[in-house]
Amino acid sequence: MSRPLAFRFAGLLFCVFTATHAVAGSVADSLSQEVRAVFDRCHSAVIKIQAADRDGQLFGTGFFIDPSGTLLTSYSVGGESKDIVIVDGDLKYPARRLVADARSGIAILKIEKNDAATPFIPIGKSTELSVATPVVSIAYPMDMPLTPNFGMVAGFDLKYLDRYFVITHIRANVPVQRGESGAPLLNMRGEAVGVVISGIDGGAACFALPVEAAEKIHHDYVRFGAARPGWLGLQLGDANNAAQGSTAEVDYVEVNAPANKAGIQKGDIVLKIGSTPIKTRGDVQNACFYLTAGEGVPIAVWRGDKEITVQVEPVERSGPDSHSDTPRTPVPAGLDDITLRLP
Repeated sequence: MSRPLAFRFAGLLFCVFTATHAVAGSVADSLSQEVRAVFDRCHSAVIKIQAADRDGQLFGTGFFIDPSGTLLTSYSVGGESKDIVIVDGDLKYPARRLVADARSGIAILKIEKNDAATPFIPIGKSTELSVATPVVSIAYPMDMPLTPNFGMVAGFDLKYLDRYFVITHIRANVPVQRGESGAPLLNMRGEAVGVVISGIDGGAACFALPVEAAEKIHHDYVRFGAARPGWLGLQLGDANNAAQGSTAEVDYVEVNAPANKAGIQKGDIVLKIGSTPIKTRGDVQNACFYLTAGEGVPIAVWRGDKEITVQVEPVERSGPDSHSDTPRTPVPAGLDDITLRLP
């Protein structure tokens, strides 16, 4: 290569390098502005929670979901604690627990302050999320000032290691620290799509309960004064051959359970629960979370060579597995409790 040509080639590489970095910088600036816009839009509705339990003082995060002062947080912050207060700078306002649901890991509180409407975060749809969707959390890490975090949806998981959640959770590559339990997980429109429940791998990422699941608990409270989960009495397995696209095969039906009384049988393949199409047994578990005791639901199954629809009325059931038709634990072992606890 001649010397002038070499100079021209080096100049071309420099221009490409400069242009690439300029584009990257522009993208980073645009993303930073979007995150800042979400923070500016939502930060006034995110609050610090201080409380106490048998182990001492604790701190977490919560967020208002309506102008009357109703707020969501995690069960580890508001589920079994006492002396709950909302911290607003130097001011503290008492809050009371409306309902707490250990199975899903959330608590719903209400601030005892009625002199003005509270700012609140609108509810979005976690069903619109997909892998690589950008999300933001806003929280109080380590008793420090309100802080935004940015990441992406990494997956949707029904279990962690060998332990099951009660419903599929959002796994987000959003770093979390102690004090961030109960924080909102937000889409880029500033809508709540989840509630941060726990950390993964030392806080490198997090699990969030889908906001629709929290809304189900809230709606139960409004209607009945408590969570009112429905139980069918089914155990599911995986069919060797799919029927109508579903492999969710009934392995066992408990005697005198609602499913048994409705005529569902071992070997049936579940096709639909209510309006929810079923493809896998995980879909059955997710659909069962939204059932309400005492409210009938049509369930379509494939039996032999035809589809059958039966009407089932879920009931409440007491005992360690009262709220699920598949094995589960509220918070699988190995996850990080990101509630800030002081000695």
